[in-house]
Amino acid sequence: MDSQDVKDDLEEVLFTSEQIQARTKELAEAIDRDYADKDVLIVGVLKGAVMVMADLSRALKSQIAMDWMAVSSYGSGTKSSGVVRILKDLDADLMNRHVLIVEDIIDSGLTLSWLKANLESRGPASVEICTLLRKPEAAKVSIDVKYVGFDIPNKFVVGYGLDFAEKYRNLDCIGILAPHVYE
Repeated sequence: MDSQDVKDDLEEVLFTSEQIQARTKELAEAIDRDYADKDVLIVGVLKGAVMVMADLSRALKSQIAMDWMAVSSYGSGTKSSGVVRILKDLDADLMNRHVLIVEDIIDSGLTLSWLKANLESRGPASVEICTLLRKPEAAKVSIDVKYVGFDIPNKFVVGYGLDFAEKYRNLDCIGILAPHVYE
């Protein structure tokens, strides 16, 4: 689906498919460089990170393993509640592995801060974060993010895996959702 298919629902397109792909390739190059000759497990955070994880993993030149985790702090709303629930845990053992959490977006940072601490408690060699989007103005906690695709304004965005009430995930760009859709 492209932006023209939902043009009345978007205030603005922030990043086109081409811009996202170019930035994802740059992130993959940095990750390949930093993790050369290391046992890396990339952990995608469901459901939003599916598109990022798929494109990032295809852009990587090094061997990696993948696993998925589902956590929730949103419900069906537009703002993080800060209360984290594990909906699907990892299958892989993290002991002595280099873990790279792949996220679609960092909003308040509360969920990701909790998730990083949870994974660090499992004995990995390291835990780092890669996110396509970050909202610096929305941050409620300081969290070290090694790889950031784009910093964005504190607006409700959809597309490229990001949703509102499970819609817009298959939008090939990232856009600001018009308030009339969710108010």
